[in-house]
Amino acid sequence: MILYLLAYLGGALTIISPCILPVLPFVFARADKPFVRNGLPMLAGMAAMFALVATLAALGGGWAVQANQYGRALALILLALFGVTLLFPSLSDRLTRPLVGLGSRLSQRADAEGSGIGTSLLLGVATGLLWAPCAGPILGLVLTGAALQGASVGTSLLLLAYAAGAATSLALALLVGGRLFKAMKRSLGVGEWVRRAVGAAVLVAVAAIALGADTGFLTRVSLSGTNSVEQKLLDRFEMAQIAEAKHADLAVEGTMPPLDGAVQWLNSAPLTREGLKGKVVLIDFWTYSCINCLRSLPYVKAWADKYRDKGLVVIGVHAPEFAFEKDIGNVRKAVTDLGIDYPVAIDNDYAIWRAFKNHYWPAHYFIDAQGRIRHHHYGEGDYPESEHIIQALLAEAHPGVVATGIVAVDAKGAEAAGGGDVRSPETYIGYAKARGFASPGGMTHDAPHIYAGGALTLNQWSLAGTWTIAAQQADLVQAGGRIAYLFHARDLHLVLGSTGKPVRFRVTIDGCAPGADHGADTDAQGYGTITGQRLYQLVRQQGAVADRNFQIEFLDPGAQAFSFTFG
Repeated sequence: MILYLLAYLGGALTIISPCILPVLPFVFARADKPFVRNGLPMLAGMAAMFALVATLAALGGGWAVQANQYGRALALILLALFGVTLLFPSLSDRLTRPLVGLGSRLSQRADAEGSGIGTSLLLGVATGLLWAPCAGPILGLVLTGAALQGASVGTSLLLLAYAAGAATSLALALLVGGRLFKAMKRSLGVGEWVRRAVGAAVLVAVAAIALGADTGFLTRVSLSGTNSVEQKLLDRFEMAQIAEAKHADLAVEGTMPPLDGAVQWLNSAPLTREGLKGKVVLIDFWTYSCINCLRSLPYVKAWADKYRDKGLVVIGVHAPEFAFEKDIGNVRKAVTDLGIDYPVAIDNDYAIWRAFKNHYWPAHYFIDAQGRIRHHHYGEGDYPESEHIIQALLAEAHPGVVATGIVAVDAKGAEAAGGGDVRSPETYIGYAKARGFASPGGMTHDAPHIYAGGALTLNQWSLAGTWTIAAQQADLVQAGGRIAYLFHARDLHLVLGSTGKPVRFRVTIDGCAPGADHGADTDAQGYGTITGQRLYQLVRQQGAVADRNFQIEFLDPGAQAFSFTFG
């Protein structure tokens, strides 16, 4: 229920985001008409269509994205005709072509006092096809959950809750705007000019959307506004979850689901729920390019070693975020490189993830010897408390076993704990969840394009050179391409890969070699090589943390960049 409320509030906050500006003229075009028969149906159509398109995009893959592009083009034509008939009412008498006639009839029918429900609903559907809200933290969480949880009523309801929140705030603005328009028409006699002004605004909005302003410039402007508010809401939700876990008296939260559905097991034959009875079990949901997972991993490995002989079984459930993490060879190499020797279930189809109703990386589930879930923890931290829970469950299962003390870990590289002053968020590079992109002209989807860098503000990034931006990553077409990011954190990580051969790169910080501030995957001069698809630690600052301008130049073609994370 809390997640639905968060989605609704995130949608409601779009009213203060510049990304809403292109659709406002479509909404306010009916502001002077009865709300119940005009504004309400339009907002309902907009919310329903957005939820449908977002669900298909999250679940259906490329075909759904392509279908949506055709729908957007049709909606642009329809709304452009609508705007023309508002701007030039007499034009409808002279235009005879079917599509233009449709646009004229939409305007004329909606003008009738007692009609307009069907027309307004159709205009709302068209607006829903065009609406591209800025992908802030809450919408990012909703879309990620939709992709991972699969097709379900809950998935659609979450997206509908987000759209309903946006529709609610727009409805309030529409009610106020409607009263203002009516007052202007009565007192000033400027109804026809207001109508034409709205028509002009509709055409400007159509042009802005066609040119990509809704997903380019306006997205960048929005970052400093709603994202901070949304992140505070998410932080409160996360803190509530942690506080609830801290004060739980190891109550039974449910029965451990079966471990069916893994495409393969590493370090062990397939394990079953029934075969684990009598053992205390720690389930660790992780993925190998996730920085939060990597930083919690030293503790999970230490617990597995310390308590293995006392009855603890640790099971890593590898649930991929990026497509390359579904490659079993990649996962096997990561397990070896990270020194993981306990059983790992490769959950490429998210069968175990869904069985546990999980939503987070990392997530730890503590299961007693009777197969009951007694505690859970999401994210990093609270390691002493987690270890005390393991000890309590072991003592409960084996009264004669004494397990005390807290493990001490000495993590290196990306596995080391993050710094405290982190003001930069995880940032995706693929267009499906990208934010903060600042190259002039915005993104071109799924086609090679020459990008240019530019001035950046905090948490903005840009590309330079010839790149193809796909849903999950950006692929470098020609050598010499660069990525820049203005960040504020001690550590900077970048998930990288290559389309074939190893790719050499060089990192600079504020235009200089990193020196002592280089990461585990670069040297003091900033040089490194992409040798596989994984997370690379590129910066670890030794001094005071401040806003720094990071840049990476790829000396060979074929680089793939997926996401930034910070610590």
